[in-house]
Amino acid sequence: AGMFDVSHMTILDLAGEETAPFLRRLLANDVGRLVPGKALYSCMLREDGGIIDDLIVYWRGGDRYRMVVNAATHDKDLDWIRTQAQPFAVSVSERCDDALIAVQGPHARDKVHGVLDEDARQTAAALAPFHAAECGSLFIARTGYTGEDGYEILVPADEAATLWRALYNGGVHPAGLGARDTLRLEAGMALYGTDMDETVTPLESALGWTVAWEPEERDFIGRAALEARRGDPALKKLVGLVLEGRGVLRGHQPVFWNGRQAGEITSGSFSPFLKKGIAFARVDAEVEGRCEVEMRGKRLTARVVRPPFVRHGKACYKA
Repeated sequence: AGMFDVSHMTILDLAGEETAPFLRRLLANDVGRLVPGKALYSCMLREDGGIIDDLIVYWRGGDRYRMVVNAATHDKDLDWIRTQAQPFAVSVSERCDDALIAVQGPHARDKVHGVLDEDARQTAAALAPFHAAECGSLFIARTGYTGEDGYEILVPADEAATLWRALYNGGVHPAGLGARDTLRLEAGMALYGTDMDETVTPLESALGWTVAWEPEERDFIGRAALEARRGDPALKKLVGLVLEGRGVLRGHQPVFWNGRQAGEITSGSFSPFLKKGIAFARVDAEVEGRCEVEMRGKRLTARVVRPPFVRHGKACYKA
């Protein structure tokens, strides 16, 4: 198991009698689907359908919700959320005195259980994937950004070093954000600002599954723009690429199909697990089978696949 210091992430607490209606307006996915303790992945859209950010929201019960949004988008996210919240009876407060430690890997849960007191251990052990619970001063979520099982633990900043040392002494290895980036790519998870941004919609970002179209009367921000583009043959799509020969795929390398440029790589790396170059690419809708990637003046063949590339220690990509 490895642990990542992801305290740079922005944590927002929302409360008030109109929090649920507000979030059902703000987010493309529907918090109306949640039960207390459940987490939801969603995009937050502009009126034109462009992605302002992707995030996770947890329902803590009653009118209390917690959102984890990206760090690089901190200022624009807070401005947008607070502006959209004005007509609603909802308070938005940022948690600035917490650290966030992600413990991930096949043995991550057992390692975390080993440093918790008995009550917290039982609570954490009972969590289903994509659920969270308050455990004393900790907020423990069975979520992550690696494709592996594990926890993300929100801990008061003055307790974080003690928790980190306990995990380290229990055999959890510190890992950096470069390793996390490779893992998220292998796991088929998009990165905001690299694989999607305000210039593209979820429909062009392999995130159509995160848009809750039902019920039809829920008028989330960006809905009309997305509905107008559903089924548009001119929409590009986000696909996976696996390089057939040697090399490392990198962002912005052009992708060719049937002799013409059909898109470009958004993020790429070398997969230590597959021992191959892998990437996400945004390409024309008809691209399939094999394509070519231009690298230092040469064109190398890659397979077009459906991510994820790796899950739970096994290759799993499909053509």
